[in-house]
Amino acid sequence: MLDWLEKRVRRLGEPVVNTMEKLGFGFRFLMAVLWHSGTSFRRPGLVIREVFFTGVLSLVIILVSGLFVGMVLGLQGYDTLVRFGASEALGVLVSLSLLRELGPVVAGLLFASRAGSAITAEIGMMKATEQLAAMEMMAVNPVARVVAPRFWAGVLSMPILAALFSAMGILGGYVVGVVLIGVDAGTFWSQMQAQVDLFNDVGNGLVKSVVFGVAVSIIAVFEGFDAPPTAEGVSGATTRTVVTSSLVILGLDFILTAFMFRGI
Repeated sequence: MLDWLEKRVRRLGEPVVNTMEKLGFGFRFLMAVLWHSGTSFRRPGLVIREVFFTGVLSLVIILVSGLFVGMVLGLQGYDTLVRFGASEALGVLVSLSLLRELGPVVAGLLFASRAGSAITAEIGMMKATEQLAAMEMMAVNPVARVVAPRFWAGVLSMPILAALFSAMGILGGYVVGVVLIGVDAGTFWSQMQAQVDLFNDVGNGLVKSVVFGVAVSIIAVFEGFDAPPTAEGVSGATTRTVVTSSLVILGLDFILTAFMFRGI
């Protein structure tokens, strides 16, 4: 009876212990990345190359998705506002929805799916093919040479991509609301200019995108660096990056929204 109970307790506690161990290792890994980031800043070409890989190559999916999200917001928003005789507020609805929530969150999810998974797969394959071990043999720190530039590239790219997503979304809302439906263009832009606040709306959305960029980037590089050096291990790490990043983005969005917009 005691042996059975001990096995049950151990089975229940093992996932908790493993999770706490991984969180602790992840925190130490983040400290190591920050500690060795000086190499990235002394050699900006490393970061610029990764910004192209994570940011520029993600532009197509970000811009196209932002345009269609804005167009859907324009259609759904007009249908709702016209019932209350407030169709002139369409520009405000589209812009606030994108700047506060949809821009940072959807761009973060797309960034995790496209760039985060690619970063994890790349670092994981470098580990599987023993390129990281070869760097250590040549007295080159793989965290400084491989991990840190990719981390900072993700942190720098994410706010820019979120801003472009919101801009394209507003353009999509304008196309649907003004060009297709016939809302007055002057009212669309003037209402938006009067109601959108630089600090509370644009600034808080920027803060969200930076936080999401840090979270997705550290998860991506950590999963790639921690992946088992096999094809199956790299595949599992890539999947964990997308799933974990998506959950973390949604959880952080709720926490940040609760703090930012509580008094508005």
